[in-house]
Formats: sequence, C-alpha cells, structure tokens
Amino acid sequence: MSQATLFYLANLLVYGGVDAIACLGLSMQFGVSGVSNFGYIIFQAAGAYTAAVLSLPPDTANGGFQSYIGGLGLPFPLPWIGAAIVGGLVALPFSLLVGRRLTGQVAAIGLLVTAVMANLLVNNFVPLFNGAAGLSLVPAPLHNVINPASQTYQWGYGAVAAVLALAVYLLFRRITESPYGRSLRAMRDNGPVADALGKNLLSLRTAVLVLGGMAAGLSGGVLVGFITLWSPGAWGYAETIVLFAAVIIGGLGNHKGAILGAILVPLGFEEATRFIPSSLGPPGMIPALQWVAIGLLIVGFLWFRPQGIIPEQRRRIFAKAQALAAGDFTPGTRARPPPILSRLAGGGEPREGSGFILSAEAVGVTFGGTRAVDGVSVSIGRGRLTGLIGPNGAGKSTFLSTLAGTVKATDGRILYQGQDMTSTPAYQRARAGIVRTFQLASEFKRLTVVENLLSAVPGQKGDTLTGALRGRRFWRSEELAAVEEAKELMDQFGLLEYADTYAGQLSGGQRRLVEIMRALMARPQLLLLDEPMAGIHPTLALKIGKSLQELCSDGMSILLVEHELAFMDEFCEPVIVMAEGRILGEGTMADLRGQAEVVEAYLVG
Repeated sequence: MSQATLFYLANLLVYGGVDAIACLGLSMQFGVSGVSNFGYIIFQAAGAYTAAVLSLPPDTANGGFQSYIGGLGLPFPLPWIGAAIVGGLVALPFSLLVGRRLTGQVAAIGLLVTAVMANLLVNNFVPLFNGAAGLSLVPAPLHNVINPASQTYQWGYGAVAAVLALAVYLLFRRITESPYGRSLRAMRDNGPVADALGKNLLSLRTAVLVLGGMAAGLSGGVLVGFITLWSPGAWGYAETIVLFAAVIIGGLGNHKGAILGAILVPLGFEEATRFIPSSLGPPGMIPALQWVAIGLLIVGFLWFRPQGIIPEQRRRIFAKAQALAAGDFTPGTRARPPPILSRLAGGGEPREGSGFILSAEAVGVTFGGTRAVDGVSVSIGRGRLTGLIGPNGAGKSTFLSTLAGTVKATDGRILYQGQDMTSTPAYQRARAGIVRTFQLASEFKRLTVVENLLSAVPGQKGDTLTGALRGRRFWRSEELAAVEEAKELMDQFGLLEYADTYAGQLSGGQRRLVEIMRALMARPQLLLLDEPMAGIHPTLALKIGKSLQELCSDGMSILLVEHELAFMDEFCEPVIVMAEGRILGEGTMADLRGQAEVVEAYLVG
C-alpha cells in the first residue's frame, strides 16, 4: 500500500473519530432527550476556537498578523480539556432559551437563529475572533516531541481520536441505560407528563445540552489540532444539518446508530463525492448536488425508515429482572410483603384523621379573555374519593391541571397540606405528593410498560446525573425492588404479560391502565384522575373503583373527574358539580339529584 494511501486512511480515522464524537453528543440531545438543537455547530466551533487559542502563543507572535484572545501556549492535553469545558459552558445560556421560554419546534428555530447570529458575529468581530480570516499556525499536539507530518503521528492521532470516541460512547451509554436516562426518554416522549411526575425539565435539558456541548467542544478541539487552523466559514449552521442527517440515518436514540451515521454521512458520503470529476457540470455544481443528496437522504429515511438503520433497542428490563430474581431466590427466605396498594398509599393518613388535604380558594384561570375556571372554591377531604362531574366544557380538566400546576392559576390560592402552592411548579407539586393523570392517553409511547411505571418512582438513586455516572452497581438493587412493585401492580391490573411491550402499542383501555399504575407508582398523597375509566371495560372499571376505595381507606386522597354517573354513585363521596367554570353543588349523588340547578345543567334524564 502506498504512503499516500496510508496517509489518506489515517486522515479518515481522525475525521471518523471527530464526527463520531460530535454525532454522539447530538444523539444524546436529540435522539435520547428530544432536544432539537439546530445550533449544535456553535458548540463544536467554540471548542475548536478554545483549543486553538490555548495552544497558540500570544497574538504578537508570528509577526502579529492575527488577533485573538488567550494565546497561552498550553501543552497537550490542556487545550482539548479546555475545548470540552467551553463547549459545555456555551450550552448554559442555550438551556435558558429552550428550558424556560421555548419548547419543541419553536426552540429548534430559536437555536437555529442563534447559530446564524453567532456565525455573523464571529465573521465580523476581528479583535476577538480575527474575523473571517480565522486562525492559522495552530500548534499540533506534541509537535515538539514527534513530527506531525510523519505517518506514525498521523496514525497515532487517529488512534487517539478513536479512543476518545469510544470513551464518549461508553460514558453516554452508562447515562442512557440508567434511571436518569429513562427520565430523559420520558421527557422526549411527553414533556408535560414527565413534569407532572416530578421531573425537573429545565434541569434535564440543561444537563443534556451541557453534555452534548462538551462532546461537540471536544470534537472541535481534536479537529483543530489536526488541521492546525480555525476558520469560521467551516462552522456554518448547514453543518448541523449534516450531523442531524447522520443521527437520523444511523438510528435515533441509539448511540451505535449515531456512530454508524457518522461513518456513513459526514465521512463516507462526503468523501465519496470527492471522487466525482470536477469537470462534471459548472463550477459549484458538485457541492450543490451534495446538499441536495443529503436532503433527499433525510426525507427518504424519515418517510420510509424513521427509526434509522439501527433503531433504538427495546429494553427488556422486566425479563432481565425476573431472571436475576430467579437466580437469587431461595425458598423460605423472603417474607411476603403487604398488598401493593396498601404500600403505595402508606404515605397518607387514615380517613379518621379528618380535615382537608387541599383547598382551592377562589381559583380562576383565564385564556385569552375566556374564563375557563371562574372563582372555584373547594376542599378535598383526606382519605376520601371525591368525584368531579359536569358537562363538556365545564372547566373540570382545566381545574385539575391548575391544582397539579400544569396550568397556572390567574387568581386565587391553592393550599396543600396547609402550604400555599399557587406558584409552585408542577414537578415540585408532584414531589410533594400531588400526582395527576391526563384527559387524553399520555403514556410514554417509546418506553415499555414497566419503564412507564419505573419512570414515576420518586427519589431513585440512579435518577440523577451523578447517580447515573456511578454506574449500575450503585442503583441496581433499588431498581430491582421497584420492578417487583411494578410486577405486583401489573398483575393486579392484568397487564403483566405486556411488561416489556412498548406502551404505545397497547389498546386505548390498556394505555389508560398504564397511566393509572404509573401515577400510583409515584406514591401520591393526593391523586388527581382525569376520566380514568374512558375506554375501560365496565367490569374492569368496577375493579378499579374498589381498588381506589382501598387506597383511600389506607390514607390516599383522590379527586376523580368522570362522566359515568353510575361509577360516581357507587364509589365517590362527596361529588362536586361544575358548569361554565363554576361550582354548582357538592354532596352525594342523591343530594345532587335533588338540586334543580344541578339537574338542569348536567343531570337531565
């Protein structure tokens, strides 16, 4: 093999490692966590610039022909470490942009606009970035020890890039396979539901933006050390589209797919176009066709194979847990635990304790001039199954959302356990014990049934970034105990055989059951159920009603919105009636049928 071929292959190894690191960072943000960061290239550019100015001597050197800050002349590997740190730091203001104000497609556009503005700034602010000229004569790592032009150096550099890509892959896999990674996927599938289960979405988004930013910054640092120059023209927002194409084509949510995509798209596909004769067509035609081809690849995969070449793998947590439990089982060594519902309701107080767990005082909610909830004042008794009925459009679901914190109250107060929770975010209310379900089925579609349930378990060791980094040994025993609780609950609700099935593949009624079980796994003290019996067979609904009564007997308090009056008759006392955003009456169903205003508004017939 010729020297030129060996040098070319070494270059491919370096670029493959750089692209793999960058794609892994984007996979963590977009594929696992659902954060569409169209400004991703900024992180890589910031890392590359940082590595350059940390490696370069002061800007007065080399004739002072370029302007930049820094010029510290630091030895390897400090410039690469600095590149990763700055890539993460640059992500912090982005987290405020997408975490508090913007979400979904709006956040993606905001990040794209930010990337465009940053590119304009870099190209035009000469004192800081040397303008469009960029930086040159960046010292290669260890250039004083070994000749950067030698084949040994080239292959060694490629090996280091590959090892770094492997290290980033292993780090992100450790995070993704932990309970913390499950929370990231829950946020990806349905952010408002994850919020209502106690997940701090701002904290989660900030963490993945910083982690992805550090990976991008590191990739930029490795690249600039190899090519020994930094040009702002090479970090345009269009480069982010190439990385997105790699992640989509390789496989969303699968880090192996991200590495495969990095090899196929930015490395393989773009390299292949270099072999097309430049004489083919007018000048600039081949680069233009390259972008057209990348766009067609993205559209084609999204249409025909949206899961990518290597799809996200289904995690058979329940089957693996059962295998481990079977291996550890010794007859007669395990005491029979109390019934699962009794344990889940153990945090409350028995009904005899009296009093109210929550009080709403003149709560109002206004949407664009429309009064959805109008001065509602109610109190929810401890250890009681309270019903809430009313015609469609009465404001029941909005009121439930307001109690849970999903919708902010325009006026009034909400007191929970004697504390004012009116301005408390939804995730903090969930952690305090107020857990809700939603009117429409809101399972995490790309999580299995058992993963849906485990995602709600509060205070898990592995459900923090530090806990995830400590590894499986740190959190596995607690996870296995949670799986056993989930097993009992699934068995009671008749879904045990679907434990490792994606929740999005279940029927409507089964998805409702998953949502109820998930809410119970959160160990609520006040459970807010929004039409939980929709789509559920009447026989099973009766069983669920008895289970809810059992939970209340053991100390849990429940507020339940339901249209089926026979269910309210049998299980709920008291029952509250709403119409046009106001409270019409409260009492037993027999009492309410004697009130003309209630009968006229809702109980006619």
